Amino acid sequence: MNILRLTAALAIGLAASAAAAQAPRARDLGVPFHGDPGPFNAITDVPGVEVGHSTIIQGDGELKRGDGPVRTGVTAILPRGKDSAVPVFGGWATANAAGEMTGTTWLEERGSFDGPVMITNTHSVGVVRDAAVKWLVDKKACCLFFTPVVAETWDGYLNDVDGFHVKPEHATEALATARSGRVTEGNVGGGTGMVCAGFKGGIGTSSRKVEIGGKSYTVGVLVQCNYGSRQLLRIGGAPVGQDLATRYLPCSDLPGAAPYKPARKCEPISRQPYEPEGSIIVVIATDAPLLPHQLKRVAKRPTQAIGRMGDISHNLSGDIFIAFSTANAEALNESAPGVQAISAISNSEITKIFEAAVDATEEAIVNSMIAAKTMTGRDGVTVYALPHDELRTILAKYGRTAKK
Repeated sequence: MNILRLTAALAIGLAASAAAAQAPRARDLGVPFHGDPGPFNAITDVPGVEVGHSTIIQGDGELKRGDGPVRTGVTAILPRGKDSAVPVFGGWATANAAGEMTGTTWLEERGSFDGPVMITNTHSVGVVRDAAVKWLVDKKACCLFFTPVVAETWDGYLNDVDGFHVKPEHATEALATARSGRVTEGNVGGGTGMVCAGFKGGIGTSSRKVEIGGKSYTVGVLVQCNYGSRQLLRIGGAPVGQDLATRYLPCSDLPGAAPYKPARKCEPISRQPYEPEGSIIVVIATDAPLLPHQLKRVAKRPTQAIGRMGDISHNLSGDIFIAFSTANAEALNESAPGVQAISAISNSEITKIFEAAVDATEEAIVNSMIAAKTMTGRDGVTVYALPHDELRTILAKYGRTAKK
């Protein structure tokens, strides 16, 4: 009996994995993009980078603080994987700073950071930061103290964000399950409860290959998408948000006094405070040798991708970006004394990196929406996924379908 159960469980697991592997992404729906992606079209195309998630989905119905419903999680990006304690050069930037990314003060001073980049919900930054510190200490990593990078976006329209459901073990799970290869997108990890341009959002990723000085490099991007006005949304240059402005609107099946809860069953929410006042976290990785000041320049580029898709970084947007390079590992080994040799691409070539970062960010955002599934959370609020068939129709209508 145990063997039969194990066999059945393995079969279910393999079927689920196969289904996930076949899930469509933006390019499968004909969305046109510029640039040449890596084999996984993911941040993990940068050698050494690993990504893991911990997803928490519990309960339904009316919000009861501390009980749920819960729609949240943690995502971990490890620049050099779990087995390395060597820092990476980095830089960070913001388009609008209504949000948090810890560790950036020391990053700005030092030009590098240790350990992972973690992403979660707004009110769980502290517990995730502490768990990341413990993880680094337990690994006997390099330093006397740690200021890990932890970023957030707010998932309070689907999640009991004030219930503090993210625990240290969830951050540890995200770190422990981090892997190279394909990255799960959509309603996972820190992106579980997020909303993007009035549709279900979450985690998305993409990559681009770049040729500089006769060598091939990769720029990879991962986003946690929780920003944007539906009215302004453009995908592949088509005004998707305008064409879907009055359809697939978030709704609730529970009447109540809260401003986002209507009087009738699953009617569109008359006041949508999450739109456009949302946030986006963008993590950019590359194996191209770049210095901290160059990486800071790279970290400014997601703004162009967000603008390309129609958004403008609103007053309460937390649009915060970080870029890192996995090159120069030997020079960044801080136990090595004396003068260290460091390589860097010429500034005359850096525009290629800028372009790759913009292109990959745009595609990662769209991938996050394509992968996301319709979700019902706190107080019966339902946020709908971007409809794939209608997206295809809109792209064709405006002549924006990618050529095969």
